[in-house]
Amino acid sequence: MGFTLGIESTAHTFSFGLCDSSGHPLPSMSSFIRPEQGGIHPREAADHHVAHSGELLHQLLVKNRLPPEDITAVAFSQGPGLGPCLRIGAAVARTLSQEWNVPLVGVNHCVAHIEVGREVCGCNDPVLLYVSGGNTQIIARLEGRYRILGETLDIGIGNMLDKFAREQGIPFPGGPRVEALAEEWISANPDCGLSDYELPYAVQGMDLAFSGLLTAARHMVLKGKPLGAVCWSVQEHAFAACVEVAERALAHTGKNEVLLGGGVACNQRLRDMCSLMASERSAESFVPEKMYCVDNGSMIAVLGRLQLLHGKSTEPRNSAIDQHLRTNETPILWS
Repeated sequence: MGFTLGIESTAHTFSFGLCDSSGHPLPSMSSFIRPEQGGIHPREAADHHVAHSGELLHQLLVKNRLPPEDITAVAFSQGPGLGPCLRIGAAVARTLSQEWNVPLVGVNHCVAHIEVGREVCGCNDPVLLYVSGGNTQIIARLEGRYRILGETLDIGIGNMLDKFAREQGIPFPGGPRVEALAEEWISANPDCGLSDYELPYAVQGMDLAFSGLLTAARHMVLKGKPLGAVCWSVQEHAFAACVEVAERALAHTGKNEVLLGGGVACNQRLRDMCSLMASERSAESFVPEKMYCVDNGSMIAVLGRLQLLHGKSTEPRNSAIDQHLRTNETPILWS
């Protein structure tokens, strides 16, 4: 096989990426919509994707000195995600597949986060702590599927962080600024205790729920608590809950690897907490480079190649998007 082209379009990011014949991903070419106010509007994001698709593809091929003849398959995010955004990626993928006469491969966005992490980190059979804007799931492989052992019952952790930030006047995406404010606060107040800024704990069995934490954090700011302190507390409570459920999943499954994936996995505090938990369990913690944590076309290419190697291409008549596609609905045919 030559190069597999991957197209990511589930939400705010439109991205083209590549993986080579050995499955190694190359850096993606991406464009990211930043709403002037509020969150992501699906139709505005879709219009953004249309406007940038041609130039992004051109830049990717020029950067890697690749003629279209070197592309042997086109993969795209078939779901889950925002419907209007997914449809743009699917339409571009169908067009390129037909124009270049190469196989079309629709892939599961969530599974792509797992497979790019396994590829670049070298882990084998991890528990995945998947933390992004729209998703928070704890996932492990069992009997040919990635099973969801626990997940958010309300909103994704990234969505929670962005909503809290937006209400404090921080533009989208708010997570990086929340991280910076939290780090500034605890550096200046190293003896600060969580008892002074206590928030609801998000764990409910093997599941998580962040809306109560979000509401309590809002009220804490309204009562005059320093914003940096509240940012710190939000992170400590939310991340501790995620890591606790991941630790339970390691215990239940008997696995000894944990992998972080999704945009919130860029947060250094979460990385450190996950690493500490794993070391205390004599396990290993893995996290990809940040460019492979955020949504990117390369992860779609990695999964598309794997599926194609095991005979799973997508006929155009079966290439409709599924914005509610679940992680455990994709058969895993590879080791």
